[in-house]
Amino acid sequence: MSNWLTELTVDYVNELKPYESARRLFAGSGADAEQVWMNANESPFAEEYGIDASVFNRYPDCQPDTVISAYSSYAGLNAEQTLVTRGADEGIELTIRAFCEPGKDSILICPPTYGMYAISAQTFNVGVESATLNADFSLNLSDVLSKVGQVKVVFICSPNNPTGTSVKREDIVNVLDAYKGTAIVVVDEAYIEFDISNSQADLLAQHSNLVILRTLSKAFGLAGLRCGFTLASAEIITTLLKVIAPYPIPAPVAQIASVALSNEGLEKTKGLVALLKNELDDLREALSQLGDIECIGDINANFVLFRSQQKQALMDYLVANKVLIRDQSKQVNLQHCLRASVGSKEQNKKLIELITAFFAQEAK
Repeated sequence: MSNWLTELTVDYVNELKPYESARRLFAGSGADAEQVWMNANESPFAEEYGIDASVFNRYPDCQPDTVISAYSSYAGLNAEQTLVTRGADEGIELTIRAFCEPGKDSILICPPTYGMYAISAQTFNVGVESATLNADFSLNLSDVLSKVGQVKVVFICSPNNPTGTSVKREDIVNVLDAYKGTAIVVVDEAYIEFDISNSQADLLAQHSNLVILRTLSKAFGLAGLRCGFTLASAEIITTLLKVIAPYPIPAPVAQIASVALSNEGLEKTKGLVALLKNELDDLREALSQLGDIECIGDINANFVLFRSQQKQALMDYLVANKVLIRDQSKQVNLQHCLRASVGSKEQNKKLIELITAFFAQEAK
């Protein structure tokens, strides 16, 4: 970057390192028909949707009624408790913008976890405190509670990315009680359809400082749509509406989301979730039989996390053979770890065949 531009850019932006999304690391989604994408926790299945172009000359509603009513019904909440956003990522950003003062306030994260909590905070010059998960990836409750009074927003990912573990309900309640009146507690349920019995949405009735994030990117197979939801009290939703963009949801997105959230769409998603959970069990079992691979974490999402001392060589071999998974080894307590999204039966088979070939080659 040229000197004048560096000087013009605010200091904390100069110091930022952007989030390394799957598409930043490996660009060109769909450009290579032979490429197998198993690095972004996307669904391997895509559906056809029809859209009505007659409204495209008009600005869309900020909060389309059809989408809000459909999702609030799905979540068992009132429409006033539901905000639709550009993916769950925008919900993260809006919460930080609404409740954290730049250069003064901080958030709390529980690593290893989703990287965008910290990146979003740093983008707004908001500090980041950490309470590292226990060795079994459970919430370190005492560490989390020790930060009361020091942070304005607490982020808990459950099921957690990249460990696939869910946080115990009693731990979440303890955090909500401890931070009552001092901080917003965000429970990120991006993967909740894979562990639906552990949803915390019903806690919204008793805890005014709870915010829940959801998305259509994972179980619904609509990552390209960029459609997420923030669930909270009507008061919090009103606050977030003060900082949201005027037209966050494009008309085609609203139309497709409404269809996906119809009774027929929900039944289809339920069936795909069951299929992917079965594939996850098979994939995890197959991986555990190969080389020095150790599967870690849990199975409450649509990916498997595993450790191999030959992590880098294995990753390079897979990339060379056009199968992309995700390196998680830079995260705390995830040394030598890789994460593979669950694909179709054919994609999972190819992954296992390649890893089998890799270890056979290494054994020679």
